[in-house]
Amino acid sequence: MRAEVPVVPDAETARRWATEELADPAYHQDPSLLDRFLEWLDSLFAGAPDALPLPPLAVVALVVLVLLLVVGIAFWVAGPVRAARRTATASVVVLGDDTRTADQLRAAADDAAARGDWAAAVLERFRAVVRSLEERAVLVDSPGRTADEAAEAAGARLPARTADLRRAARLFDDVCYGKASADADADAWMRALDRQVAGTRPAGPPAPVAAR
Repeated sequence: MRAEVPVVPDAETARRWATEELADPAYHQDPSLLDRFLEWLDSLFAGAPDALPLPPLAVVALVVLVLLLVVGIAFWVAGPVRAARRTATASVVVLGDDTRTADQLRAAADDAAARGDWAAAVLERFRAVVRSLEERAVLVDSPGRTADEAAEAAGARLPARTADLRRAARLFDDVCYGKASADADADAWMRALDRQVAGTRPAGPPAPVAAR
C-alpha cells in the first residue's frame, strides 16, 4: 500500500524537496540583455562620485544622449567630405576614347530608340551633340571632358542654349548613374536640342581646355 505524503516532512524529505525545487530551470536562466546592459552601465559609473546619484533609467538616458551627440558630431564633420566626394564624381566623361563622328553617334541613338532603349538613345544623342560641337570647332577637342564641362563650355559659345545644355548634361549624368530613367519624351527632347544646337551660330572663339 502506497504511503501518504506526510504533512510535516522529516529532515531527509525536506532536503530532497529543496534539492528538487532548486533544480527547476527557472532558477538558472541567464540574465536578459537589458539586465546585462544595466550591469555594464553600473560598472561604468561604479567609480563615480556619490554627489550625483542617478537611477538606472536616468543613467541609460544620459548614455543614449551622449551617444547621439557623438554620432551627430561625426555626421556633421563627415558632411563636407561626402559633399566634396560627390562633387568630384558628379559628372561623367562624355566621349572618352570614343572616336565616332556625330553622324555615327546619331545613327546609334536612332537604333537605340527604335529598340525602345531610351537610356542608350539619350546618352548617344548627347554624345552626338558634344561631338558635333567639336566638329564645328565650337568646342576644343577634349576626350576627358565631362558632361558638366561640355555644357558650360558650349553655353559660353551658345548663350541662347545654355540652360538647355545644362539640363541635357544633368540628364546624361542621371541616366548614367541610374538616378533617372529615360523615356520617349526625353529622347524627343534631346533630338530637338540636337537640331537647335546645330542651327545656332557660336559667339566668340572657343575657350582653351585646361591641362589635366
